[in-house]
Amino acid sequence: MYILLDIGGTKTRIASSLDLTSLGGEPIIIDTPQDYQKGLSEIAEAAMSVSGGNLIKGIAAGVKTNLSKDKRIPLTAPQGKLLDWKQRPLADDLEKLLHAPTALLENDTALVGLGEAVYGAGKGIPIVVYVTVSTGVNGVRVVNGHFEASHEGFEIGGQYLSMNPQKTLEELVSGTAVTERFGMVPKDLGKESPVWEELARTFAFGLHNTILHWSPDRVVLGGSMFNEIGISVPRVTEHVRSIMRKFPDVPEIVHSSLGDFGGLWGGMALLSQRS
Repeated sequence: MYILLDIGGTKTRIASSLDLTSLGGEPIIIDTPQDYQKGLSEIAEAAMSVSGGNLIKGIAAGVKTNLSKDKRIPLTAPQGKLLDWKQRPLADDLEKLLHAPTALLENDTALVGLGEAVYGAGKGIPIVVYVTVSTGVNGVRVVNGHFEASHEGFEIGGQYLSMNPQKTLEELVSGTAVTERFGMVPKDLGKESPVWEELARTFAFGLHNTILHWSPDRVVLGGSMFNEIGISVPRVTEHVRSIMRKFPDVPEIVHSSLGDFGGLWGGMALLSQRS
């Protein structure tokens, strides 16, 4: 039995897998406690529930933070959340609490991208780039079902799209940026708001740069800003095509397919590679 975790700033999802080929039933979703010890306790309780008391052979957890070089300790906290989780021995604590031989931690965006590349909208495609736009912006490159090596991980939302004033992609198109600009959550703008077309065009410039840097076969877009009320994937595609000069073709750009559980599928893929 394996335990799969997706520890977000607001929600945590917990599931099991018997053989690393499918999820073992409906995942449990809990509010992520901001207190670290309380969070560990609630995650352990849910993990024991989904495991059915079976021996746990391994754990994979996506975490909404940057991680230490050995990927055992969360180093940062997202936008004021999970502050008590910083610099904590999360991998060690999960192994002890759940009596597991190993706990693998990975950045949550990277793990969702791995899930989409191996099981979701990028399945069977050699070079997949996954980009998420929600409260923040980030992405990952997956080559033949494995993360591309990097020194510090990936932070594509930090790319500058404007020099005067200096503005990053994340500062222009994220849900946080939209809320700050309009004083409301993005979905409250309504489906017909012209803002979505503006955001599609702005995001297309950032995605264009990412395509030039990473040259993927397929781009998978996910996150809450691509929901039904949100940025249109077809409009992003059209804008990228209109500005592309360097490459003769634009890679296929598609919507993610694993929904809220992409990180759990990514954890399953990661454990499969390491087992």
